[in-house]
Amino acid sequence: MRPPPQQVTTLTFFRFDSLFGRLWAFMAMGIAPFLLARAKGPVFYKLLGTGGSNGFGARPDFSTYALLFVWEDSATAARFFECNRVWRAYQKRGQETHTFHLNNIMAHGWWSDQQPFVSAAPFDPAAPIAVITRATIRWSRLWSFWKNVAPVSRSMEGQPGLLFAKGIGELPWIQQATFSVWASGKQMTDYAYRSALHAQVIRTTREKGWYKEELFARFALITTQTADH
Repeated sequence: MRPPPQQVTTLTFFRFDSLFGRLWAFMAMGIAPFLLARAKGPVFYKLLGTGGSNGFGARPDFSTYALLFVWEDSATAARFFECNRVWRAYQKRGQETHTFHLNNIMAHGWWSDQQPFVSAAPFDPAAPIAVITRATIRWSRLWSFWKNVAPVSRSMEGQPGLLFAKGIGELPWIQQATFSVWASGKQMTDYAYRSALHAQVIRTTREKGWYKEELFARFALITTQTADH
């Protein structure tokens, strides 16, 4: 008997160098969701802006946008990437794409009232791992959140095993997420559970009730693809 197909998550970052490309990508944030809603293939998707500064700043990075997709299997993803017009439009106008292919290890919480990730991959502390943390911040807690998050984001810089990190989000300042890739699961958990600043923010999150909705997910890193256009 064949094993059931394994869910695949892809996260692609697009870099836009020209002013025209950046304006197109900004406007696409409002248009592309309606087109993707009719697309065959993804079971969950999000169009995401990114953060400036060190990747987690309050100022948006208008040169970089991201597309997150969840697929029933890798074959479905491959067909979409080959044929979908929205995807091709992003590729045509972007100067570089960087795609991460992921299998979910574990996830808890909610994203837009959904739990999109099906956990199936085992956790290997020696293998590369990716992490998504996402939250909708309460309006009444915005100032408190942004005042406290900057030191934590700076604390990630230079951490052993950190290969990539970028702030992503659906709405600036309100719906925020982080994506990070680590050389090993152990190095990720060392930072998550041994960093004093990180631990303090976790406590403050609970005490101050910053989030209306939140999600935390770990993924096995299957492959990455980078292309220049």
